[in-house]
Amino acid sequence: MKILMVLTSHDQLGDTGRKTGFWLEELAAPYYVFKDAGAEVTLASPKGGRPPLDPKSNEPEFRTDLTRRFEKDAAAEAQLDKTVPLESVRQEDFDTVFYPGGHGPMWDLAEDKHSVRLIESFLAAGKPIGIVCHSTGALRHVRTPGGSLLVQGKEVTGFTNGEEEAVGLTRVVPFLVEDEMLKLGAIFSKKANWEVHVVSDGLLITGQNPSSSGPAAKILLAKLRQMAQPTASAVAS
Repeated sequence: MKILMVLTSHDQLGDTGRKTGFWLEELAAPYYVFKDAGAEVTLASPKGGRPPLDPKSNEPEFRTDLTRRFEKDAAAEAQLDKTVPLESVRQEDFDTVFYPGGHGPMWDLAEDKHSVRLIESFLAAGKPIGIVCHSTGALRHVRTPGGSLLVQGKEVTGFTNGEEEAVGLTRVVPFLVEDEMLKLGAIFSKKANWEVHVVSDGLLITGQNPSSSGPAAKILLAKLRQMAQPTASAVAS
């Protein structure tokens, strides 16, 4: 399996003067779900190179065994240093794509034309995709091959209004993920703040928050294996 993971290149938290970026757990947890399953993982970002880490995600209370594993993993850190520019990526080279969150994606990936085209091309090719937390906002301009908004009528989840309020950034972010999805006609599913929650609707798998990133990756892997099963059976027969 070849899996693409797309990270943000944006490091400014609105006009607060504080830094943001990708959330470390949302990279590390899915990364090792994929790597430990034997997948080949490629990291990409809009600008390429080293993407910005949200410094808050590396504070002691948010560190996990997997974030510590990532930081000690020389090969993983080397990959992170040299993410591929998003405009050079083609869906034909991968089986699926996964978008970790963090606040950064709300400013760049939500509006990035290369990201929009990439997601649309994966879905048009019948390939599943995984998106978690704030990166659900990257679906806001994505359309189906028929031209309708992808999330219209779809069940999705992402960082909730309650979670945004809890971190005190409701008035800082360019939009609220939950409100935006509802405005676009999605069926927004959620659990209580910080609970693990993953939704699967067709080819689209979404996770609510950082702790949902690993579980979302596992569901995405299961989906890939399920979709590959008929092909394997056909070959065997």
